[in-house]
Amino acid sequence: MRIRWLTAFLDFPSAQFGAEVTFWRAIAGSTVSPPRGDHREFASLEPFNGDPHLRVQRIEDGPGGIHIDLHVDDPGVAAREAISLGARVVRDAAGPAYLTLESPSGFVFCLVAWEGESERSRPIRWPGDTISIIDQVCIDVPHSQFDREVAFWTRLTGRPTEATSRPELLRIARDPALAIGILLQRNDESDPSPVARGHLDLAATAVEDEVVRHEDWGARVVERLPNWTVMADPVGRRYCITDRNPRTGG
Repeated sequence: MRIRWLTAFLDFPSAQFGAEVTFWRAIAGSTVSPPRGDHREFASLEPFNGDPHLRVQRIEDGPGGIHIDLHVDDPGVAAREAISLGARVVRDAAGPAYLTLESPSGFVFCLVAWEGESERSRPIRWPGDTISIIDQVCIDVPHSQFDREVAFWTRLTGRPTEATSRPELLRIARDPALAIGILLQRNDESDPSPVARGHLDLAATAVEDEVVRHEDWGARVVERLPNWTVMADPVGRRYCITDRNPRTGG
């Protein structure tokens, strides 16, 4: 399978959709596209340069969360490969345009038809000279399923893993053509979630300055760690501001 583009999708319950889109639009430094879909439930966060790599969706059921779209030449062919590696189909009623699947540990992703996206957006320099970009999805995996999940994503993407500064974190080697990378985090056995969940990571040149900017928009600090700060957006959705190079993701 050749992954032509990768999009991070924020899924919001109806009651949160408007305010949350405003928050994430501001954090990303983007505009919002006109809504689309049968129920006007989809929109893109449009960067000032490059192709969108962040999208939002209004959902009718459930608490919402994060999923990713893999843009491929033929979603049906790609789905057969993903299933052979251990994925499960969640929904295929949408027709040939996209299919919804779960990874072996339950992380939701979609295979969608590639529409020519290819230009990575550039990070934004904010007042005060901090540079940042939302550039990574971290998949939080139950401890007992971690090795299987790592094998699945390395085989699906065709990319090896890279070690990080923490043993519980493995990065899928970044494809320089893609605007979004994938990080896998092994959770402790005490983690109450039986399935994998995801959150967004920002790369920033000055984490604390970026934290202050987010607090001004209603986010709050959950935990400060040596190389990143865990945040919660105005409705409690967690994400991380990380000390990484916004241009390379490293």
